[in-house]
Amino acid sequence: METKGGFYITQIKQLQDRIFEKLLIENGIEISSGQGRILFVLWKEDHLTVSEISRQTSLAKNTVSIVIDGMVQKGLLERTINPENRRQTIISLTEYAKSMREKYEAVSEQMGVLFYQGFSEKELKEFEGYLVRIRDTLAEYEENFPLH
Repeated sequence: METKGGFYITQIKQLQDRIFEKLLIENGIEISSGQGRILFVLWKEDHLTVSEISRQTSLAKNTVSIVIDGMVQKGLLERTINPENRRQTIISLTEYAKSMREKYEAVSEQMGVLFYQGFSEKELKEFEGYLVRIRDTLAEYEENFPLH
């Protein structure tokens, strides 16, 4: 059985990233999609470690570290040492990053409308259910067979 779902997912991701970044810039938010994913996670729960951010964004730890470096330089994030475990660094939002949330969420909402244009409520739920199954299968595989 030949399937093209992974190919389509990759194409959708590339298109979505380009459109989303364009919409962000049009709304005065100059951040990359990776930075947006990190902000999204921290807006839900601030003061996380790089490992926690990596797990919640599905980005590799080294990628998260590099992106966070740039975000610290831009004044979006701060690093502090965890007083309870001095080997851990805690990543936190700055006031500037917190102030971006409302605009970012409005752009996300706009993107969601575009993404699901023409879908019925039933189709949307079914589709997202399939996506969750694929994500969970891949996450389980990665957990049981870590990639080097």
